[in-house]
Amino acid sequence: MTQEAHSTRAFTESGPGRQGRADIPITRIDGSRRSDSFKLDALWGHRELLYFLVWREFKVRYKQTSIGVAWAIFQPLMLMMVFTFVFSHLARLPSDGLPYPIFAYTGLLPWLYFSQAVTRGSNSLVGDANLLQKVYFPRLLIPLSAVLAPLVDFFCSFLILLGMMVWYDITPAWGLLFVPVFLLVTVLTAFSVSLWLSPLNVRYRDVIIVVPVLIQVWMYASPIIYPISLVPEGWRFIYSMNPMAGVIAGFRWALAGQTTPDILAIGVSLISVGFLFWGGLAFFRRMEPNFADFV
Repeated sequence: MTQEAHSTRAFTESGPGRQGRADIPITRIDGSRRSDSFKLDALWGHRELLYFLVWREFKVRYKQTSIGVAWAIFQPLMLMMVFTFVFSHLARLPSDGLPYPIFAYTGLLPWLYFSQAVTRGSNSLVGDANLLQKVYFPRLLIPLSAVLAPLVDFFCSFLILLGMMVWYDITPAWGLLFVPVFLLVTVLTAFSVSLWLSPLNVRYRDVIIVVPVLIQVWMYASPIIYPISLVPEGWRFIYSMNPMAGVIAGFRWALAGQTTPDILAIGVSLISVGFLFWGGLAFFRRMEPNFADFV
């Protein structure tokens, strides 16, 4: 009997050898055709569990650190200073008319969230092996909680960006209203990648070794240290198939007030996120019945 067994069906046996005694009802338990992980009502019913999983992820990350959540501020600041020195003062890369510290920070802001979310999400099922084997609940909650937890770091870093914008006398325009939209796309992108990597990590532990390399390569394939305008026109469409290309371009436009957003990069990236998400859901659903066997 699988853990996903939900529906019951009672029937009465009859035939030779059964006359003269009361019919005995037999209950057969059939597996549900659809896992609870993909039912919105089941996910909503476990929202308190999602809250506690997210809170646990946050507490474990900073439990024994000396400065706690302040690391969420220092990390992007230190990277921004290094990038400014190397890529602005030494390499002389353009920054589309923005002060390079603002240019770099607006790229690092969504990227650092994405990299942390994917790293945690890809290892989430293996990290919660005991929970998977002892009790049933919608399995999507595990990678989802790992992806949502780094949002606390994002909001702390966002406050520093606002202070930097005041320092450089940059006034956000009406595009600031789109920041929640691009943040939602970033969360969806990280969750989609985690839907692919977390089941693979259950079966093949090589994944957790490959993920840091993947994140490093992905960072240089995204417009964090350089603008999309440096990408040749002939490669712009293919380059924009990277979901984070449109997300970073969108953040930079919404926060720093660039004149026009890169519509091609944003549009192609949104389409890529859609395919990545639905494909990830299908893959996660296919692998889900075997989680407890291989974890």
